[in-house]
Amino acid sequence: MLTIPDLALGSLFVFLAAIVRGYSGFGFSLLVITSLSLLMPPQTFIPAVFMLEIAASLHMLPGIWKDIHWRSLAPLIVGCLVGTPLGVWLLTNVPAPPMQIALAVFVLIITGFMWRGFTLKSMPGMTASAGVGVASGLFNGAFGIGGPPVILFYFASPAGNIAGRASLIAFFLMTDLIGLAFMSQESLIGWNSLYLAFIFLPALFIGIWLGAKSFKGADPRVFRKWVLALLAFLAVLSGLQGIAAYW
Repeated sequence: MLTIPDLALGSLFVFLAAIVRGYSGFGFSLLVITSLSLLMPPQTFIPAVFMLEIAASLHMLPGIWKDIHWRSLAPLIVGCLVGTPLGVWLLTNVPAPPMQIALAVFVLIITGFMWRGFTLKSMPGMTASAGVGVASGLFNGAFGIGGPPVILFYFASPAGNIAGRASLIAFFLMTDLIGLAFMSQESLIGWNSLYLAFIFLPALFIGIWLGAKSFKGADPRVFRKWVLALLAFLAVLSGLQGIAAYW
């Protein structure tokens, strides 16, 4: 049973991660999962994190609806539908550390190329987009961190910062709904998940408001560098989690 100090500290973790989510459109899940792991086992709160992600996306959706790149979003969602069931199966049957380490290495390599100026000249086709969606669904179902493949997809493309951020928010809404449905089928959701999500909601909404307010005045070049630095940090964090599991 969580104590009041634990819940207060957890709310602080959610608030800080929500500021990042409101500004960049991503990063919430990994930051919250990593920090809350200090207070409780991941199995007890990952479904609640999905619920908070859904609440965050619904809260932000009206303000970014017109900027979503719908043409690229559809194949990403289809691919995610294919990859998520396999990811959920891996969550319940296969250790996560090897996948976390592999994902971290991949993200760091691609982020390094993008930091040096690599970009795609055109939006990827249907097949490539669906492949990115499959990879995202796999990692999302396996340990709640499906963002990196799609983040790299949008910020390496000519979609632009505003469209990329908006599309990520819409994508995460869909994938978290999908992930939560599959978790429900695996009986991973209980009253404790609803309780935790409800307790953390105020911190979530306040943090998102602060982050979104900061984004409105952000310089596009600074925003892109900030996104890549955050993505690299999250990749290192995920990789260290995987390595720590072997100690």
